[in-house]
Amino acid sequence: MKAEKMRLQKFLAASGVASRRKAEELIIAGKVKINGRKAEIGQSVDPKRDRVTVSGKPVAANDTKTYIMLNKPRGVVTTLSDEFGRKTVKDLVKGAGDRLFPVGRLDKDSEGLLIMTNDGELSNLLTHPASNVNKTYRVTVRGEAEEELLQKMADGIMIEGRKTKPCDVFVIERKPDRTVLGFVIHEGRNRQIRKMCEAVNLEVLRLKRTEIAGVKLGGLKLGDWRPLNDRELARLQNVTAKTEEQ
Repeated sequence: MKAEKMRLQKFLAASGVASRRKAEELIIAGKVKINGRKAEIGQSVDPKRDRVTVSGKPVAANDTKTYIMLNKPRGVVTTLSDEFGRKTVKDLVKGAGDRLFPVGRLDKDSEGLLIMTNDGELSNLLTHPASNVNKTYRVTVRGEAEEELLQKMADGIMIEGRKTKPCDVFVIERKPDRTVLGFVIHEGRNRQIRKMCEAVNLEVLRLKRTEIAGVKLGGLKLGDWRPLNDRELARLQNVTAKTEEQ
């Protein structure tokens, strides 16, 4: 019988070790071995015959997929471990399932919707630049945000030498000392909204993600998690299916 091989990165992602991007980092760092030998980018494995280890621990194919949403509080880092001893999202989802990792990121000072899974393929597709996944944020800035500044951000603004994609920026509420804005963006650059606001001299007081690809945070309490329902999972799979077609 012919061996059924697959790319190492894909195998690690499908096994729930990490997303493909993170899997590549593990391989480059020399933490992955195939049959006792250091693995290299581009290698393929036969899941039924080859022995794959990460940091000395064996990796087995994972057929049970888990998908949850977490309402991440401020002050919690979006990593599975932290060298400085800070609280991580992993600490908040104990009992949710094995080998869950975050899809994308929310910086330490931001809060709100974070999807976590052990499905590396879905994670890779959702975070792929071609996915154009809609992400909605509620952002409070100091003072009055003038329409001219909002339009500049909506049209696209230069950040670190590269212009952001056009997005939706609108006023949710105006108060004497602050303005609550809504952002709908289609890319996921590091600290993007904070940097967009900084570029037009708006100080961000609070940033909360409320929706990803039609999946809404709703009334989930801060710091709590719950499994995605069938309808929510179908929305994410529909987005990733379109990405695969491109």
